[in-house]
Amino acid sequence: MKEILKQILISILKFEAKLILKKYKPKIVAITGSVGKTSTKDAVYAALSRFYFVRKSEKSFNSEIGLPLTILGVPNGWNDPVVWLKNIIEGLELIFTREKYPEWLVLEIGADKPGDIRNVAKWLYADVVIITKIGRTPVHIEFFKSLGELIDEKASLLRAAKKEGLIVLNADDSAVFELKNKTKNKVVSYGFNDEATLSASNSQILYKKSRKKINPPPDIPDGINFKVNYGGSSLPVLIEGAFGQNHIYAALAALAMSCGLDLNMVASADALKNYEIPPGRMKLVEGVKNTLIIDDTYNSSPAAAEAALETLKDIKTPRAGSGQAKSRKIVIMGDMLELGRHTEEEHKNIGKLAARVSDILVTVGVRARFIAEGALNEGLTEKNIFQFEDSRKAGKFVEQLSETGDIILIKGSQGVRMERAVEEVMAHPENKEKLLVRQDPEWANR
Repeated sequence: MKEILKQILISILKFEAKLILKKYKPKIVAITGSVGKTSTKDAVYAALSRFYFVRKSEKSFNSEIGLPLTILGVPNGWNDPVVWLKNIIEGLELIFTREKYPEWLVLEIGADKPGDIRNVAKWLYADVVIITKIGRTPVHIEFFKSLGELIDEKASLLRAAKKEGLIVLNADDSAVFELKNKTKNKVVSYGFNDEATLSASNSQILYKKSRKKINPPPDIPDGINFKVNYGGSSLPVLIEGAFGQNHIYAALAALAMSCGLDLNMVASADALKNYEIPPGRMKLVEGVKNTLIIDDTYNSSPAAAEAALETLKDIKTPRAGSGQAKSRKIVIMGDMLELGRHTEEEHKNIGKLAARVSDILVTVGVRARFIAEGALNEGLTEKNIFQFEDSRKAGKFVEQLSETGDIILIKGSQGVRMERAVEEVMAHPENKEKLLVRQDPEWANR
């Protein structure tokens, strides 16, 4: 009965969404991929907002019900029928009255199972389609017969592009880049690949002096800068308050879109300087005992975990204090879910990389035991590997273990709730609702 009511609700909201799109005719950016959708959405929103009135999917509204909610501009009602009734009424008001409506919608579109994106492409028509990275073993792959089937599902979003629409592709993912041959639309690509329309180079992490009373004060990561090369021109890009290759790719996607739409590239790059980075995506959080936490707890997959570890490898380790040795790199890594038959192999691969990057490895979950096994086989000593079944217990352990100047990377799939580990290690847990993912009341009892 509950499922029947849900489907009725989805049908009503989707019907209203179609009428609203027909009435107000906003331009649409549709974003899919297996890695970096949300970061790309936020970067695209920042760039477009410099020129237009824009709305983006809130949080991760990328489901069959999330898209209509974004188009209507209403919240998720969860289990509250009053909120859902109010949402339906607000949708009707948009249809039957004339209200100020966004000029652009930036929509994140996910594929949890076969048919998800194909069904969206039947009724959503986009002015820009962006496909980010898919990777070798993407999240949700256990619900598809093969990687090829999942790629085809993602690629079906190309059908949603209007005849004059723009296609933006990640040139560093060969499967994504090949999609340029499956469309007649204008294609702009991005990446570190020289074949890309926009290519990045000279990327580096920026540092600033800590304000902590440590002698000498350590340098802490504070942002990234890189150069974008396109059409014989070069543009410097600075992003403050975030770092990691995922944010470079997100910025590149936004700039590729700007280039394809003939927007002012300097203004677009400037809009990315300090745009709002969502929680749980390579964000720096102040840790206990003057430590630094890299909070990447929104979700995980082999490609995303690898990117996070590569970023950790590139960060200069600050000294713990005057005359002391360099501080340590601690990795807390949780299960990567929905990998199906690839689970053991991919966890072991991440363990091998973690062994080369970290001084101490802490794993969370049954599947993450393979991460520990991979790290052990790669040479990380057993005394520096610790295993837990609960993320909060792992966080409490690291809170006791940590020392001044340590850098702590925390990552895992959504279902493992690795933000709870961050909460145990962060210096100001009273600010968790602002700093961490999944702090809504609906998540509290999960």
